[in-house]
Amino acid sequence: MLEKRSFTLSGHRTSVALEPEFWSALTAIAKRGGGTLARLIAETDSLRPSGRPLASALRVRALQERPDTNC
Repeated sequence: MLEKRSFTLSGHRTSVALEPEFWSALTAIAKRGGGTLARLIAETDSLRPSGRPLASALRVRALQERPDTNC
Protein backbone atom coordinates (compact mmCIF):
# COMPACT_ATOMS: atom_id res chain seq x y z
CA MET A 1 0.00 0.00 0.00
CA LEU A 2 1.32 3.43 -0.91
CA GLU A 3 1.38 6.29 1.55
CA LYS A 4 0.90 9.78 0.10
CA ARG A 5 2.55 12.85 1.62
CA SER A 6 2.42 16.47 0.50
CA PHE A 7 5.28 18.97 0.40
CA THR A 8 6.02 22.44 -0.91
CA LEU A 9 8.83 22.44 -3.46
CA SER A 10 9.95 25.68 -5.08
CA GLY A 11 6.80 27.37 -3.86
CA HIS A 12 4.43 24.72 -5.25
CA ARG A 13 2.54 21.99 -3.41
CA THR A 14 3.20 18.48 -4.62
CA SER A 15 2.34 15.01 -3.39
CA VAL A 16 4.49 11.92 -3.44
CA ALA A 17 3.24 8.38 -2.91
CA LEU A 18 5.75 5.81 -1.64
CA GLU A 19 5.68 2.58 0.28
CA PRO A 20 5.92 3.05 4.07
CA GLU A 21 9.33 1.34 4.08
CA PHE A 22 10.74 4.04 1.80
CA TRP A 23 9.31 6.82 3.96
CA SER A 24 10.99 5.20 6.99
CA ALA A 25 14.31 4.94 5.17
CA LEU A 26 14.15 8.54 3.96
CA THR A 27 13.26 9.80 7.42
CA ALA A 28 16.26 7.94 8.87
CA ILE A 29 18.55 9.38 6.18
CA ALA A 30 17.32 12.90 6.95
CA LYS A 31 17.88 12.42 10.69
CA ARG A 32 21.38 11.01 10.14
CA GLY A 33 22.19 14.12 8.12
CA GLY A 34 20.81 16.42 10.80
CA GLY A 35 18.01 17.70 8.59
CA THR A 36 14.33 17.22 8.01
CA LEU A 37 12.46 14.99 5.63
CA ALA A 38 11.20 18.08 3.79
CA ARG A 39 14.76 19.30 3.27
CA LEU A 40 15.90 15.88 2.02
CA ILE A 41 13.02 15.79 -0.47
CA ALA A 42 13.76 19.33 -1.69
CA GLU A 43 17.43 18.43 -2.14
CA THR A 44 16.58 15.24 -4.00
CA ASP A 45 14.16 17.17 -6.20
CA SER A 46 16.82 19.71 -7.12
CA LEU A 47 19.39 17.01 -7.97
CA ARG A 48 17.23 14.52 -9.86
CA PRO A 49 17.85 13.99 -13.55
CA SER A 50 15.45 15.64 -15.96
CA GLY A 51 12.56 13.32 -16.71
CA ARG A 52 12.95 11.18 -13.59
CA PRO A 53 9.81 11.27 -11.43
CA LEU A 54 10.35 12.52 -7.89
CA ALA A 55 9.03 9.28 -6.38
CA SER A 56 11.59 7.30 -8.38
CA ALA A 57 14.41 9.64 -7.37
CA LEU A 58 13.44 9.25 -3.72
CA ARG A 59 13.38 5.45 -3.96
CA VAL A 60 16.83 5.45 -5.59
CA ARG A 61 18.20 7.76 -2.90
CA ALA A 62 16.81 5.55 -0.15
CA LEU A 63 18.49 2.52 -1.70
CA GLN A 64 21.80 4.29 -2.32
CA GLU A 65 22.08 5.67 1.21
CA ARG A 66 20.95 2.70 3.24
CA PRO A 67 23.71 1.65 5.64
CA ASP A 68 23.95 -1.99 4.56
CA THR A 69 24.66 -1.43 0.86
CA ASN A 70 27.69 -0.92 -1.34
CA CYS A 71 25.81 0.94 -4.10
